[in-house]
Amino acid sequence: MAGLGHVGVPPRLRFRDELRNFARFVVRPRLGPRLPGRLASTQLAADWLSGVQPGRLLKWALFLWAVNLLFLGPIAVNAALAAGAQHRLNIHAIPWLQALLWAPIVEELVFRYSLRRAAHALWLVPVAAGLMLSGPGTASVLLLCAVLLLCWSPWAHSHGKLSIRPRRPGAAMASGRRYRRLFPVVFHIANLVFAGVHLHNFNIPEAALWLLPLLVLPQWLTGLVLGWLRVQRGIGAAIVLHAVFNGGPLLIVWLTITLMPEMVS
Repeated sequence: MAGLGHVGVPPRLRFRDELRNFARFVVRPRLGPRLPGRLASTQLAADWLSGVQPGRLLKWALFLWAVNLLFLGPIAVNAALAAGAQHRLNIHAIPWLQALLWAPIVEELVFRYSLRRAAHALWLVPVAAGLMLSGPGTASVLLLCAVLLLCWSPWAHSHGKLSIRPRRPGAAMASGRRYRRLFPVVFHIANLVFAGVHLHNFNIPEAALWLLPLLVLPQWLTGLVLGWLRVQRGIGAAIVLHAVFNGGPLLIVWLTITLMPEMVS
């Protein structure tokens, strides 16, 4: 966002205004215009830093926790009971590092980073998906650091906005228009795959197929918010909200184990 510094701080929307914007976005996903309030000297800083507003992200986390606890969570629990599915989480070995750092960064790179930088999808999605499947390890962490360094480089930001670099004049504009037309489909397919991946969190016996989508309704809603946030605020904001969202339930589990171990036993 070069050049914003001389026009003053952009207006900041109220949370209910963002909720309305999110609802409209889900019905009709679009790449622009972005929400006001992203103030940074460069596009690189805007994408990774300026959208990270702790107070606002906490409100979104509270919104997601409330909706999932009161509405989608009970549906998912009943579906799990009906399907005989059990969650893989070992409450005696909570994966803090994976939930708070690894998964938010890697999953956002797989499912949402390329929404605004489609040219990166051909190399970034396969690499990040491989990291997601392999899990954290010495080699994986080193590769992730290399990927992040490339994503943070000014060159990558100047060569990855909408489509593969054209080989003929006018191809960039045409491919950009095609991607904008396809963006609603890309957005929702990416989010459905994101939700579906979380079926791996369960040990599922022979269950009715129609029950499986119900198990990941909370992840589906969360993915919609994260995708909207990535497009409107930046990838940094999506990563931070992802980490906060993951941390809330794990913190409750840890407090329960620590303060009321008899409930666990």
